[in-house]
This record gives sequence, C-alpha cells and structure tokens, in this order.
Amino acid sequence: MPRIGPIRLETPFVQAALSGYSDLPMRRLARKFGAPYALNEVMLDKLILQPGKHRDEYLDVAEDDHPVGGQLMGANPDEFAPAAFALAEAGYDVIDINFGCPVRKVLGRCRGGFLLSQPATALHIVRKVVDAVGGIRPVTLKMRRGMDDSPESERNFFEILDGALALGVSAVTVHGRTVQQRYVGPSRWTFLERVKRHVGSRTVLGSGDLFDAEACLRMMDQTGVDGVTIARGCIGNPWIFEECRALASGLALPPPPSIARQRAAIEFHWAQALEVHKSPLAGKIMRKFGIKYAEHHPLALQVRDAFIAVKTPAEFVSVLEEWYDPSVDWPPVRRREGHGDLIAAGADMCGG
Repeated sequence: MPRIGPIRLETPFVQAALSGYSDLPMRRLARKFGAPYALNEVMLDKLILQPGKHRDEYLDVAEDDHPVGGQLMGANPDEFAPAAFALAEAGYDVIDINFGCPVRKVLGRCRGGFLLSQPATALHIVRKVVDAVGGIRPVTLKMRRGMDDSPESERNFFEILDGALALGVSAVTVHGRTVQQRYVGPSRWTFLERVKRHVGSRTVLGSGDLFDAEACLRMMDQTGVDGVTIARGCIGNPWIFEECRALASGLALPPPPSIARQRAAIEFHWAQALEVHKSPLAGKIMRKFGIKYAEHHPLALQVRDAFIAVKTPAEFVSVLEEWYDPSVDWPPVRRREGHGDLIAAGADMCGG
C-alpha cells in the first residue's frame, strides 16, 4: 500500500480535493464507503492568514476526519509557509501544494496550474513549505502534466518534479491532462507511466478519467502508479471506494446501489450537511450533490430535474421521499456510465 511520509494508506484509493465539494460531510461519506484518505477543498493561503469565517472553517479539523490533507493554493511564496504551518497546527495530517488548478481566474492570478510555467517560483514555494512544516507533516504536490504539450512545458514539469522530490516532498499526484486542456479530451495515462518510471520508488498517485472502479484499477495496472486520487468520479458516487476495494481484493464488482442504499447514503450526507453547514446553506450545497446522485437512479432525468428545481431544504427532503421510496417498484438500477452530463467538461473545479 502507498505511503505518504509516515502515513501508510490502507488502500490506494484516495478522495481528491474538489473545490465546492470535498467538505467535511463529503469526506465523512467517502470514509464510510472505504476511502482511507481524503483531502479538503483547495484553500487559498491568503484566507488562512486573514481572520474571518473562511479561516475559522478551514482550521476546524474534526476528530473523526483523519488522515486528512489540506491543499494550499496561492502565488506568493512568503504566504505559503505561514499558511502551511497554520494548517499543520490545526491538525491536518498532510500539507498538499496545488500546482494543478486549470480554472481561468486562478491562472490569471498566477496560482495553481500557472506555476507549472514558473519552475523557480514553484520550487521556491515548495522550499518554503518544507522548511516550515516538513519536520512535522509530510508535504505533497498536486500537478498536471504541464501547461500545454510543448517541449518547454514538459521540461518545466520535470524540473519542478525533480526539484520538489529533492527538497523532501513525500508524494506527488499527477493529473494526465495539461492545464490548457482543463477537462477536455482524455487524460494521458502514458505520461503517468513515464513519471512513475522516472521517480522509481517515490510515491506517485494518478488522476484523470477515473469515473468507475474498473478505471481506477486499470490506471494502476497500466501505469504502475502507487494509487489514485478520485475526483469528479466520486461526486454523488461514494460507492466507488467500496467497488475499488472489492476489485483490488479479487472479488466481483458489487451490484449497483439499490434505491434503498442510495437513499441511505443521501440521508447520511444530508444529516452531515445539516450538522456542519446548518439550514438553509445545507440545502443549497446538497442540491448540487443531489443532481449527481440522480445519475444512479433508474429514472435519472426525472430525478435530476426534481433536484434542479429544489429551492429549500424542505423541497430537498420531499424529492428524497418521493424518488427514493424503496417500497416503490422502480425499474432495475443500472450502474452509472462514464462521468454523466451533469458536470460540464470545463467546469470551474480545482482538484479534479
């Protein structure tokens, strides 16, 4: 099983950091279904350093949320170090640096994936973070395979990769698309294979086009990466973690989740959202999750439309009671295919 510094993961299937999604309720649900490690939503270093609601939320690490990674994003090396130290003191088990976000407004502010075009600045950030917390927490890196497909971009990628490992980074997650691609076109798994061969025994996690358990196992088999980080593929699909575990153990793929199991998962998620976010914010957050959960329902389009129409927490509960009544003779449940059409290929989502 892969290691991240002193942390040995029970299975190699990780819940990725996902802006707007991977909050505490989603992480708790992923752990319930078998994820051994999860990352919080990407956090802007400036917000961690400024007193306020965002800082308070980011630095509140629950006792049952371990091991958990805190993913940092920013542009100023001097702000990364104190922000990383604050996350370590708050109880995050791993400090992850985001050099992969492809969202345009992030790139425009010289953050995320933009730093793949600036090896000197990127490595200055890594050095600052390792110096600040490397003695108490493992530091990891999230990268895409470059800004674009140019030779210069590839050279920058490997300069940052080699430099980061030399500075003491414990593991690297590599998404097989370029920043320019965002989420359009296939993730290039052959590049992940090259990276793993290049770094040898160092821990590499793969990312990109992991929408079902078979793809997760196939990526590991084809590329040799030590594990995978599942991003968009686990939104509204916590069952992917138990499915990965089954296949990795040589068992048959479990049947698709029944209406009763779907309802139980959504009810658990809803209860956690109410506890953490309170009403009415919980209703707004769960509406977007409901749209993704709908993809598992045998009447997916009708259920999707019902969740889209939700405007209040009470309406969310009504949709759940109407469309997830296990006593109804629903058509057979089929496994969700691909990534569905409910998150656009170019969605503004860091971490995926």
